[in-house]
Amino acid sequence: MVRHIAKLLSATAFVSASAVSAAELEVTHWWTSGGEAAAVAEFAKAFDATGNTWVDGAIAGSGGTARPIIISRILGGDPMAATQLNHGRQAEELIEAGMLLDITDVAEAEGWKDSVFPSSLLDACTLDGRIYCAPVNIHSWQWMWLSHKAFDDAGVAVPANWDEFVDARDALEAAGKIPLAMGQQPWQANGAFGVMAVAIAGTDAWREVTVNKNAEVAAGPDYARVFEAAESARSMAENSNVQDWNQATNLVITGQAGAQIMGDWAQGEFQVAEQVAGQDYTCLPGLGANEILDTAGDAFYFPKQDDPEIEAAQKELAALLLSPEVQVAFNLKKGSLPVRGDVDLAAANDCMQKGLEILASGNVLPSGDMSLSPDTQGQIEDLMVEFWNDPSITAADAQARYADIIADAD
Repeated sequence: MVRHIAKLLSATAFVSASAVSAAELEVTHWWTSGGEAAAVAEFAKAFDATGNTWVDGAIAGSGGTARPIIISRILGGDPMAATQLNHGRQAEELIEAGMLLDITDVAEAEGWKDSVFPSSLLDACTLDGRIYCAPVNIHSWQWMWLSHKAFDDAGVAVPANWDEFVDARDALEAAGKIPLAMGQQPWQANGAFGVMAVAIAGTDAWREVTVNKNAEVAAGPDYARVFEAAESARSMAENSNVQDWNQATNLVITGQAGAQIMGDWAQGEFQVAEQVAGQDYTCLPGLGANEILDTAGDAFYFPKQDDPEIEAAQKELAALLLSPEVQVAFNLKKGSLPVRGDVDLAAANDCMQKGLEILASGNVLPSGDMSLSPDTQGQIEDLMVEFWNDPSITAADAQARYADIIADAD
């Protein structure tokens, strides 16, 4: 009890530090879809309630669009006060250049090492023993979303796995449906491939390739099956003529498409559309073949400011983002899982509960962002975009090029 009180008292230091003189903090992020906007509004509302002001710096588009803008501003001497990035290696060079605020004192006062689960999330914020970011959610790519209306209209049962989905292709097309919804943003094809790799090649092969950079496995039979599945997915999505990921999600929500391979942030769009998990749509972790989550997600970094009052407010925001109440409010809207293992998510829907059960079972993987450098990720993304948009590139050709990238990966 004494230890608990001490932690509470130390935590209030960050709340009271900036309460004396409120600050305005510009916060950049790329959460602009309906579900994302509803979620980030919970952060803004909580921060404004402290007497400070959240100045929203939303950047339209995906993370691939926003990250270069964010990094350019920091390097160019026009830093925002806080910014979203993903867990992983995206901020390494900024940290090494001394441009991001060390928030180890906040993490220690708030007891993040005891409450953040899995610990790899905090590890991804740590460099040389110091903590530079506040992880705010666990997002996993390992989901497939299926429209009950589309399959009902096609006269077939909602698939329980990838093979059943492929078998339903003809019925969906005969009913005028797009089998697989896929937007044209480069990261979407890359992410879908990653889901297929985990589900079809298996976790051991995935670790060998993504974590250990084993080019022989990347060129072998396990990954040959992945590229064959990707080739099939490419043809099933050929009439999915949308750009943004949430537009592809809307094709599923409205029953125009059978399914979408997309991370659990898609769930926020289903919630905004007032659809009910298990009734209007089904969620399949690991394509129904391998119930596993990768522990990717979002974190907030705090570029250094030459202003003690701003720095105090930055640390107050960092503490607030991981507070139990804010974690629940944000993640229920976002469709993601909280980074705290000690919060009550009884209000979560069936899909979130399924994710929580998988997380509790320990059947998790690190995300590719934590293992591969941005340069390697970019090369893979470029290959996937080319493969997805050019049917003349065979599965075997794409696999050979992929293995070459892995052989030189850092």
